[in-house]
Amino acid sequence: MENEFFVEVKRNFGFGCMRLPMGVGVNKREFSKMVDYFIDHGFNYFDTAHGYLAGLSEKAIRDCLVKRHDRSEYTLTNKLTGTYFKKQEDIRPFFEKQLKACGVDYFDFYLMHAQDKKIYEKFKECNAYEEALKLKEEGKIKHFGISFHDKAEVLEEILTDYPQIEVVQIQFNYLDYESPSVQSRKVYEVCEKYNKPVIVMEPVKGGSLVNLPDDAADVLDKLNASRRTNYSYASYAIRFAASFPKMFMVLSGMSDMEQMQDNVSYMEFFKPLDDEEMDAVKKVCEVFDNMQMIPCTSCHYCVLDNDCPKNIQIPELFACYNDKKMFKNWNQNMYYNLMVNDSGKASDCIGCGKCEQVCPQHLPIRQLLKNVSREFHG
Repeated sequence: MENEFFVEVKRNFGFGCMRLPMGVGVNKREFSKMVDYFIDHGFNYFDTAHGYLAGLSEKAIRDCLVKRHDRSEYTLTNKLTGTYFKKQEDIRPFFEKQLKACGVDYFDFYLMHAQDKKIYEKFKECNAYEEALKLKEEGKIKHFGISFHDKAEVLEEILTDYPQIEVVQIQFNYLDYESPSVQSRKVYEVCEKYNKPVIVMEPVKGGSLVNLPDDAADVLDKLNASRRTNYSYASYAIRFAASFPKMFMVLSGMSDMEQMQDNVSYMEFFKPLDDEEMDAVKKVCEVFDNMQMIPCTSCHYCVLDNDCPKNIQIPELFACYNDKKMFKNWNQNMYYNLMVNDSGKASDCIGCGKCEQVCPQHLPIRQLLKNVSREFHG
């Protein structure tokens, strides 16, 4: 869409900094190269949160972006996450800590993070929205918004309560478009109704729309062959998300230069998906629907701060399960066993439900762990 809302933002493609190049910590040399390439090609939007990479994302942004580029060259988004405050008085000190970690005096965008019905209630009790709006009045935040993971009616409630919200970040990709749990289409339509620009997170669904099963890959391969093109699987997913009129920004969590170069190649001179491409992604969705995969995006919210009492690495076990279903490889059993050497097995779940309370996808994790246990333990 034409950028009519936020003149400081260039183009409609942003760098999501939750999945950075890693080594012993963040690989800052590689990240710096990626930052430079991104900016050199006319992009300037960076997104982070304090919990990303256990605080390393903010510090890497300070060292690889803020210290190396003029403040006018980039737009920086950060978020207020509910796990880092218990009362209103905690919010401002936490915010100042974020500014210091990133090395900036203000954030261009500041989002109330991962809002769902329960988390929103906590934010209301702590007057978090009001506190953030004060920070905006003081010039420490330029734009105020939310990131959202819940049903459409909950978003409508929030936008009714707080018309000051300028932008809404939602999970949106072609696999979740008609999902009854994520409700990408319905949530997007609420944003349209309230005339809120949309920021897209998870356009490739945590990599699921890059590492396609054979039948799904075949659909896009045939399309490329018929058109004599060589578009990546990621390109179809990211361009799908960017093709809707209220899409102000589409984020991609890029973890190496190859991904960066691929993304920039089709977003620098962006073209929406045409009808034939839209039909192809619908066929890809049909393949996934028939496979009954676990729709986990590996955000790791369920295991942050060691919340699982049995130390079950839930996203990794779900990935093993999906890989076995997708590729039917015997060695997924080996990887599963290696993974649980130093952590809990799926069968160790005691059913406390703490993971389900924070899952942005609202997955029935306890039942899914039983499915994983049956697959790997019989």
